Order: sequence, then structure tokens, then C-alpha cells
Amino acid sequence: VVPKKRPTGRLVMHSMAMFGREFCYAVEAAVGLPKSLYSLVWLISPILGFVLQPVVGSASDHCTCSWGRRRPYILGLGIIMLVGMALYLNGDEMISAFIDGRDKQTWAIVVTMLGVVLFDFAADFIDGPIKAYLFDVCSHQDKEKGLHCHALFTGLGGALGYLTGAVDWGQTVLGYSLTSEFQVIFLLSALVFLICLTVHLRSIPEVPLRYNKEETRLLLEVTDPRKYSSIEEIRNGYIACTEINAAAKPKKHAATSCTETQRRMTLKSLLKTLFSMPSHYRYLCVSHLFGWMAFLSNMLFFTDFMGQVVYRGSPYAPHNSTVYLTYRRGVEVGCWGLCINAISSSVYSYLQKILLQYIGLKGLYFIGYLLFGLGTGLIGLFPNVYSTLALCSLFGVMSSTLYTVPFQLIAEYHREEEVQSLQEDEQDTDHRRGKGIDCAALTCMVQLAQIILGVGLGLLVSVAGSVVTVISASMVSLIGCCFVAFCVRYV
Repeated sequence: VVPKKRPTGRLVMHSMAMFGREFCYAVEAAVGLPKSLYSLVWLISPILGFVLQPVVGSASDHCTCSWGRRRPYILGLGIIMLVGMALYLNGDEMISAFIDGRDKQTWAIVVTMLGVVLFDFAADFIDGPIKAYLFDVCSHQDKEKGLHCHALFTGLGGALGYLTGAVDWGQTVLGYSLTSEFQVIFLLSALVFLICLTVHLRSIPEVPLRYNKEETRLLLEVTDPRKYSSIEEIRNGYIACTEINAAAKPKKHAATSCTETQRRMTLKSLLKTLFSMPSHYRYLCVSHLFGWMAFLSNMLFFTDFMGQVVYRGSPYAPHNSTVYLTYRRGVEVGCWGLCINAISSSVYSYLQKILLQYIGLKGLYFIGYLLFGLGTGLIGLFPNVYSTLALCSLFGVMSSTLYTVPFQLIAEYHREEEVQSLQEDEQDTDHRRGKGIDCAALTCMVQLAQIILGVGLGLLVSVAGSVVTVISASMVSLIGCCFVAFCVRYV
């Protein structure tokens, strides 16, 4: 049954989770961690996400909670995000309340690292259930509109988060009222995220998945559009509700989507589902991996690139030296570049709806990778302050592309499969692919990109400097551009 059309306001409410998530992400990036801890933290969280995300994605496809399939997982991950934020922004104060002496600093580092791992894990993880939730409750047209809203509010949340992290809260009224600047940042971030998460969870109701195989159930049947007894109109047909006893009428058509997952989920069946993924899903995942590898390799060290290469400063110089202060100035300007990236992502997500009518998904996907590859290449070849800041707008094009186009293609693939199953009169949905596991497989590529970069990119930076990150981002993006053009299937 095609879900009914959702008002734009409801889609905006649904997008607030992405706003809150990206706001907190940007605050974390602005606050930062000691560089000695980044490599360890950067590996632990993605490995956990890469291993567990398909499991949770499949489990959400099978969830029979009365609240719905996706929202319980979104709520749980949101709580983990808040716990992680509380630990990494208030770890020092928490430890000071319980431990004194020489062990205090060690435990503070442990608690901070634990908080960052929990936060990054949940923040990366939550994207899959949010996308699956959108796909479950929206028609195909509303899915496209919803994904554009997600990208728009992702960019806005990132921009406001960077600005929040850049403010010196210690000199404000809140800073004087609370113990530290980090407590002010936590208070604001937690408040924003809680409001956004609450609005998201109340945006669109889910239909719970039930398994009443031998009990009376309500089935939705498409009836003749000319009948006046119909109760709801959809496109050229109507929906009527008919009570059918499943035990008395065990016909093939009596198996509805409620029986989609009657089999007990096992690790073996999950791995089989992942490895038997159709080729066009695999190619889409590979292209998504290329995109995130390029994007993250640039974004991770961009502020360091601005400080060392563009401004010609040094983070290793004495802190009272001109060279070090020049480096800090470059880092500050780099943060403004990241803010430009977030704003341009929001603007481009709106323009995507217009461009889609003329160049299609393939054109949008290709242009996103191409512009990012060319932009980062030019930054690496001509490291000038003003040209670099101007080209930061192309980062937003890539960001918006990664958050929308691959998931639109997933929605297209699912719609095509549903149409084929209807044409072939296949109502046995026991083996039909779930939206949750497909969204999880796609978002797993973000974690895989982080793992690959965490292992290899740090070594390259230590050997060749920050400029290698920009050049490698350009090369990977242009390779991905070719892959998007020739390997990804478009419906």
C-alpha cells in the first residue's frame, strides 16, 4: 500500500534529527581532542559501527515494538549520543568529584575518550534508522523531498554548531554561572539535540510490524476505484479495509508485509543477506565508499592544511612565536571554511530539487564528485587564502550529494523491486530485502572509509604533510566520479 502524502511541515519535523545530530557533530569538531588521541578514537568507533550497524539494521527490519520499527532504535542511539557528549565535555569535572591525586588526569583522559567513542558511534549509527524510518512512512515523491530536507537541515545544523563551538563562552553570563566553558557548550548542545530528537520522534507515526499468523488480522486490499464504499483514495484507486482470518484462508495473497520477517534472524542469515546483495547495491556501496573517503580525507585535516600550507605556520613552534600564532590564525580561518561548507550544503540541497528535473540522479551524482575533485585539486595546487575559502563552497556540494543521492537510489531500487513483485504476483515477502539493512549497508561505508583513513592517512600526513590530504581527496573523488558514471545503475 502506498503511504499517504505527508505535509511539508511533517517532513521538516522529521529532518530535525539530522539538524541536531550535525549540530552536535560540529560542536565536537570545534572543541577538538588532543592529536595524540585522535588516531585511537578514530579507529575504535568506526570498527564498532562497521560490525554492528548491519546487525541493528536487520534487527530494526524485524522489530515488533508497538511504537514502530525504527523509532525505538533512534531513541536508544540518541540517548547514547547524549551520554557520550556528557562524558567528553564534562569528563574532567566528573573525575574531579570522585578522584584526587596523580590518577586524576589518567582517568579524565579515559572518560573523555569513552565519551568521544560513544558519541561518534551513535552519531554515525543513527543515520541508517532515520533514513529507513523516512522510507517506511513516505511515498516515493515524499522520500525525495524528505531527503532534500535532511540535507538542508544537516547543513544548517553544521553551520550553527561550528559557530557555537567558536564562541568564547567563558566570557558570557552562562560561562560565569557554570564551572567551565565546556559545561555551557554541553548544556546548549544537549538542549538543542533533545528538542530536535523529540520533534523528530513525533513527526510521522509508524505502523508497527506484527506477527499474528494464526489470529484475525486486517488486510488492506485495493478495490475497484468506482465503488462508493471505499474509504481512502490513492492515485487512481481506493483502499478498503477487509477482515480476513489468516488461519482459515491460508492463500498466497494472505501473506502481507506483516510476515516479512517470520524467520528467526540469525548471524548466518544476516551475513547471507549482505553477501547475496544484488550487484547494483554493491556498486552503489563502493561509490559511496569512494565519496566518503575523499570527503573525510579532506575535512579531517583541512584546518591543519590552512594553518601549515596556506598560512605557512607551524604547530610545533614555541607557543609564543610568530610562526605558531600564524598557524593558529590559519586554523581559525579554516573553521570559517568549514562553516562555508555547511552553509553551501544547505543551499545546494535546495538547488538539487531544481537540477534533478534536468540532469537526473546520475547528473547530480557525477557533478557532486567532479566539482569536489576539481575544487580540492585546485586548493592543493594553488593554496591561496581567498581562493581556498571560495572553493570551500564545493565541499558543501559533495556533502549534500552524499547525504541525498545514494539514498534516493536505494529508494528507486526498492520501488522497482516492489513493482516487479506486484507484476509477478509475488506476495511472499519472507525473502524480500528490508529497507533497514540496505540503509545500514550504505551507511557502513562511512565507517569503512574512517577505518581506511585512520590506518593509512595519518602515516601519509606524518611523512608528506597536510597537503597530501587535499591531493589524495581530489584523486579519490575523481576515481569515484568515473565509478559513478560507468558502474552505478540508475533506474
